Amino acid sequence: MKALNSMKLEIESRSVNEAFARAAVAAFAAQADPTVEEISDIKTAVSEAVTNCIVHAYPDYVGKIYIWAGIFDNGIFRVKIKDKGCGIEDVDKAMVPLFTTLGGERAGLGFAVMESFCDRIKVRSKPNKGTVVTLEKALCGRSGADERN
Repeated sequence: MKALNSMKLEIESRSVNEAFARAAVAAFAAQADPTVEEISDIKTAVSEAVTNCIVHAYPDYVGKIYIWAGIFDNGIFRVKIKDKGCGIEDVDKAMVPLFTTLGGERAGLGFAVMESFCDRIKVRSKPNKGTVVTLEKALCGRSGADERN
């Protein structure tokens, strides 16, 4: 199914860009007239996904984070956050709450948070190739963006 409207964004994996990514995706989603709670959920999930790229995908250097968002006529808002970093060796293990490869201050709750704020999450990854996290949120039966605009 083709999106009624979509956007692409490319940012560097710097922590100062996490807030920008969150705000940009939320601003794009606003055209679908989501509730305040839905916008908040989208912002939180995007923040977690982008933070994972910054912290885990590119631990020793600054890389690129690619964000795509789309609004569909069935009321689904989809966001893909992609990196070309180190990848995840075992996605199933990484999705388990409290699992972290870094320890210390990291709680290992990124994917659990994304799952709790989205209706669907899909993670694809290949070691040394990168990761794509796809988040989906149903927007209260909205029909999506007006095709005439």
